[in-house]
Amino acid sequence: MDIVPATARLCIMNLYLHGIEADPCPVRSGVDSLASDPGDRFSMVLTNPPFGKKSTVRIVNEEGELETESDAYERQDFWTSTKNKQLNFLQHVKTLLTITGSCAIVVPDNVLFEGDAGETVRRNLLQQFDVHTLLRLPTGIFYKPGVRANVLFFDAKPAREKAWTERLWVYDLRTNKHFTLKMKPLRRSDLGEFVGCYRPGERHARQPTWSEDNPDGRWRAYDYEELVERDKLNLDLFWLRDRSLEDSENLPEPEVLAAEIAEDLRSALEAFEEIAEELARD
Repeated sequence: MDIVPATARLCIMNLYLHGIEADPCPVRSGVDSLASDPGDRFSMVLTNPPFGKKSTVRIVNEEGELETESDAYERQDFWTSTKNKQLNFLQHVKTLLTITGSCAIVVPDNVLFEGDAGETVRRNLLQQFDVHTLLRLPTGIFYKPGVRANVLFFDAKPAREKAWTERLWVYDLRTNKHFTLKMKPLRRSDLGEFVGCYRPGERHARQPTWSEDNPDGRWRAYDYEELVERDKLNLDLFWLRDRSLEDSENLPEPEVLAAEIAEDLRSALEAFEEIAEELARD
């Protein structure tokens, strides 16, 4: 499903070009995926939901003018109501899984540390699902320059009183790593250590590369008890020293720094625009 018809058409054409055809076509356009539970359940969901803080709906007001309204979804299968699009997609995806289903979802940093609705979502996710792995991605290589994203891996489980998450393993592919889309793109080989550490099918055999004797190790685990004691259940976990703060020779390339600054300014502008819209409606 995609709410934008042009995006759906591109998806259909991409399937066709790769020899993937179905009748009827499985791709539907003009549909808001977040509006309701579709009823379908899947054993695996791999997704990169569209980034953005708020969901909006465009309507024609009484004067015949087109205006935008913020939309918070009221769904019985959601843990909380919020205008944060990423938190809504995360709640939507957990609904789509079978009892033993697995998910890998790309989320921006704010999903890991935002309070209120964010804390509610994270607490329920750790309680009801086995949230076992977090991959911290390099800045700007997945979505657009400056955006900090992660991949969150979790498995669905049957209901029980005790929390299903026992240990969250984190791999930091961001600190002291600098990639660009053109000059220095991320390659499969850059993920080699993470893939080796992940150990699908035998997570019980995972071993950390980080220790007090090896503080530069990028792979370490946090017990559930440690996580729930963190302020607002913050999952923005990092421990490596940023060498660029200590040595100017380790600074990112100028184009990377410029992109990060530009993205920070855009984010600040979007935040002020949202405040202005809220004040105008009031």
